[in-house]
Amino acid sequence: MLFRQLEYFAALAREQHFARAAAACHVSQPALSESLRKLERELGVPLVRRGSNFEGLTAEGERLLRWTRRILADREAMRSEVTDIRAGLRGQLRIGVIPAATASVAGMVDRFGRRHGMVDVRIHSGLTSSEIVEQVRTFEFEVGLVFTDAVDVDDVLLTPLYEEHHMLVVPPGLIDHKASTIDWDAVGELPLCLLHKGMRGRDVLDEAAAMDGFHLRPRVETDSVSTLLALVQTGHWASIVPRSQVVGDHGTPALRTIDLPAPPLGKVAVIRSAREPAPLLATALIDSLKSS
Repeated sequence: MLFRQLEYFAALAREQHFARAAAACHVSQPALSESLRKLERELGVPLVRRGSNFEGLTAEGERLLRWTRRILADREAMRSEVTDIRAGLRGQLRIGVIPAATASVAGMVDRFGRRHGMVDVRIHSGLTSSEIVEQVRTFEFEVGLVFTDAVDVDDVLLTPLYEEHHMLVVPPGLIDHKASTIDWDAVGELPLCLLHKGMRGRDVLDEAAAMDGFHLRPRVETDSVSTLLALVQTGHWASIVPRSQVVGDHGTPALRTIDLPAPPLGKVAVIRSAREPAPLLATALIDSLKSS
C-alpha cells in the first residue's frame, strides 16, 4: 500500500467524481482509477461503487476512509514536526468556525499569522458545532471553534474561550429606546432580520421569546451573521446577533447594542483532536491564544 494510493482514495471521497479527483491529484483519470483498483486487489475488498459514474463508497470504503484521513494527517504532522524544528512552522492550518464565532476567529488568526508567517490558514465558516467536531475527528480540520454545550466533545480536547450572549443591534436613529435593555414586545415592532430556524443562535432566541409568550417574526432570514450586520448597517433593519460580533476590536462601534431578556447563547471553545502526538499547527494556534 502506497501513500499515493491513499491520497487518490481520499481525493475521490472528497470530490465525488473520478475526473475531478484526478485533476486534484494532477494525474490522468485512468492512472487514478488503476491505482484504486490495485488498492482494492491488495486489500481484497471493493472500496468504490462504480456505475457509469462514481456512485459512492462501499461499507469497506467508508471504514478505510477514516483510516486514510488519519494516516495522511499523521504523515503530514510527522513531516512538519521534523522539518519545522529547523525551518519554522509551515503548511496549512484548517479551521472550522460556527457563525457566532467568525469575529473571534479573526483575532485568533491575526495573532497566529503574525507569529507563523509561513503557515497558510483556511477558515471554513457557516458550519454547525456537530459538523465541526466530526471534521476535527476525521482530520479534515486541525482545530474548530464550537459551542461546547451543543455537542458531544468527549474525544476532543477543549480550550475554553468565553461565554457568548445575544444582543439586539440597531442602526442609530431606528428606535428612540434609550435604556440598556429592551423587552420582546418592543423587539417585535422592529424590522427584524435573523438567522435561519434550526441554527443554534436562532433556536435559543425562539425558546427565550416563547418563555415570555412572544413569537419572533423576522422579515429576512439568513445563515450568515455578516449578512445580518450588513443589513443593519443599511440603516433600515434590526437584528439579534452574538455579542462578540458587535463588541470589541472586530465589532461595529457605529451600531447601537441593547441587552435582551435571553439566556447565554453558549460556551465557545477551541477544539483539537485528542490524539497524541498533538498536531503541531493546532498546538501552535492554542499556544498563541494562551500567550496573548
